[in-house]
Amino acid sequence: MELIQSFSVDHTAIVPGIFTSRVDIVGDKPVTTYDIRLKRPNREPVIDVGAMHSLEHIIATYLRNDPDRKDEVIYWGPMGCLTGFYLILKGDRSPREIFDLILRSFRSVTETEEVPGATEVNCGHYLMHNLAMAKWYAQEFVAYLEENAENPAIFEYPKTQRLVTEKGQRFFDS
Repeated sequence: MELIQSFSVDHTAIVPGIFTSRVDIVGDKPVTTYDIRLKRPNREPVIDVGAMHSLEHIIATYLRNDPDRKDEVIYWGPMGCLTGFYLILKGDRSPREIFDLILRSFRSVTETEEVPGATEVNCGHYLMHNLAMAKWYAQEFVAYLEENAENPAIFEYPKTQRLVTEKGQRFFDS
């Protein structure tokens, strides 16, 4: 079985940042999945699950209400490993081109006084939110992005090297 693209990223070398995970063609139009990575996998503690849930609600609401991008947003949601989020947008822009959108999205968290949709009627686990920690993670990520805005490592995935034999057999990590 072919290893999926997101598993070909070298998770020992990735740093927090904004990366293109994949570009698909739907109909005749590109759709891009972005990896919005807040934590270094296997090197830093994962994001608190309540904070992750609050970040999901706040940023999904922000993105779907952003006047410049709301019609392009397909999906915003957490990674299973709790180190970041996936953003799926119509179109094919580089990570640098969505940098300001991501920065604004995380800044909006710091100004939020209530998690949108955090009620029993609107949410599958409405008690599992942590706005204070969501604000902390958002402030940390905003500061990191601002400090590293000119660092190409926050925009380009490190790729794992796969050994290929003369007969074309590929070897994988696991």
